[in-house]
Amino acid sequence: MVMSFRVSELQVLLGFAGRNKSGRKYELLAKALQLLKSGCSPAVQMKIKELYRRRFPRKILTPSDLSMLHIQAGQLPSATALTQGTVCHLPYDHSSSAAAVPAALLPPVPILGPKHETDVQHLSPPIHPVHPDVKMKRLPFYDVYDELIKPTTLASTNSQRFEEAHFTFALTPQQVQQILTSRLAAGFCECHHSLASFSLLLLRFCLCETSCPQEDYFPPNLFVKVNGKLCPLPGYLPPTKNGAEPKRPSRPVNITPLARLSATVPNTIVVNWSSEFGRNYSLSVYLVKQLTSVTLLQKLRAKGIRNPDHSRALIKEKLTADPDSEIATTSLRVSLMCPLGKMRLIVPCRAITCTHLQCFDAALYLQMNEKKPTWTCPVCDKKAPYDNLIIDGLFMEILNSCTDCDEIQFMEDGSWCPMKPKKENQEVCQTSAFSGIEADCWFSSAASSLYTVSSEGKNSSEGKKKVEVIDLTLDSSSDEEEPPAKKQCPVSSVALP
Repeated sequence: MVMSFRVSELQVLLGFAGRNKSGRKYELLAKALQLLKSGCSPAVQMKIKELYRRRFPRKILTPSDLSMLHIQAGQLPSATALTQGTVCHLPYDHSSSAAAVPAALLPPVPILGPKHETDVQHLSPPIHPVHPDVKMKRLPFYDVYDELIKPTTLASTNSQRFEEAHFTFALTPQQVQQILTSRLAAGFCECHHSLASFSLLLLRFCLCETSCPQEDYFPPNLFVKVNGKLCPLPGYLPPTKNGAEPKRPSRPVNITPLARLSATVPNTIVVNWSSEFGRNYSLSVYLVKQLTSVTLLQKLRAKGIRNPDHSRALIKEKLTADPDSEIATTSLRVSLMCPLGKMRLIVPCRAITCTHLQCFDAALYLQMNEKKPTWTCPVCDKKAPYDNLIIDGLFMEILNSCTDCDEIQFMEDGSWCPMKPKKENQEVCQTSAFSGIEADCWFSSAASSLYTVSSEGKNSSEGKKKVEVIDLTLDSSSDEEEPPAKKQCPVSSVALP
C-alpha cells in the first residue's frame, strides 16, 4: 500500500506519525517504509488503509450487485465473455455476504481503456463519509454559536472535470432573531464600530483531513451560489512565479447578505469546483459572533501580565558567557518603539514561541490582523497566533518608569539602564570633534578673507603707506621654487568656537 502512495499521501502519513515530511519522493518513501519496519502503531496502520482507500476507491458489494453477478455468471460462462462485463471491486472488510460469492463467479478486473471508462464510472464511485471527523481550526475573531452544516465531504465522482454539490440549511426563529438584532445594533453602533459585535453566517472550506484541525483552504476554480445568487469570494493573489497559477487567500466567506433570514424557507448552497484525483475537500456553515480587535485586546489583558522574572531569566540566559565562544556578550540593547507603527510601545507583547526580547504593540498587531489575518511576528517572521500572545511584565515596568528614552540596555544580572537619545549624542559629537578637514577649510576661508580686506584697504588709500600683502596660496603654485617642508600649523592647538 505504501509503495503505491504519491508525494501528497506520503506527506500526510509522515505528518500523522510525527515524522519529518520534507524531501523528495524517494526520501519520503524511504521514511515511510522505515516507519513500517520499526513497527507502527494501530492508528498509523489505519491511516495507511484510509489513504490507500482514497487512492484506489472500491465499491462495496450490495445484495443487488450479488444477484446481478449470479445472472451474469450464468449468461457469460466463458472467461473471454466475463472480461466484457461489469467491473466489481471487493471491499477491504470482507463481509459474510461477500465471502459467500465463489471466486469463479466474480469477473476479473480488465485493463480500462478510454472506451470502457465511461461504462464503469457509474459503478465504481469513491465512497466517502458524508460527515467525516474534520475539525476546523478556531478563528480568533469569531466565536461559534451554532453549527448549521457539519463538515461535509465534497466528493469527487471523477466523471467530469468540474464537480457540483448541493446543500441546504435552515435557521431557527431564535437564530433569525439573533441576526436581525445584531443588524439593528450595528446601525446604532456606527459611531462605536470598534466596540460592536455582529452575528454572521460563515461558509468555510478545508481539506478533508482528520489528522489535525484544518485551516481554511479553497478548492480550485471554486464558484458558490447562495439562494441562486453568486457569492463573492476573495480575489486572486498575484502569482509569485512566472507561469504559476494564481491562488485565492483562503479565509471564511460571509454569506449573511445572501441568506434568507426566515425560519420557514430554507437556504440553498450550490458549489462548483475542479476535481483533483486523490484530494477531497470539506464544506461547513456556522453561525458566529464577529469580534473586534478591541475585544481581543481586552481578552488578552484579562489573561494577565506575564511575570517579569520570565524575561529576566531570558536575559540572563542570553548573556551567559559561552565557554566555547571567544566573544562574550555583556549587554543587550532593546528598543521601546513598536516595529509595526514606529511609535512608543503601549501594550508590549510577543508570542511565547519567540526567543527574542523585542516586543511589539498588541493593539497595532491585532488591528493589522483584523484587516488581513497573517498572525506573523513582525520581529522574527515566525507564526505568532493569538492564543500564543503574552503581555511582557518587565517591559510594562520599564515603560512606566522610563518615559524620556526610546532604547534601553540590559545587563548580565537582568538589570537595565536607559540609553541616551540619539540627538544629544550627535550634539556632543559635533561640539567635541573637530576634524582636520574642517580645520583646513576654516584656515583657507580665513586666509581668503584676510586677502580681500587687505586689497580693499590698498585701493581706498593710495596716498598712505603701501601695505605689504602676503598671499598664502602662492607657495604651492610657484614652479621655480621648491615646495617648502611641511610644517605643523602653529594655531592647531588653539581652542576654536
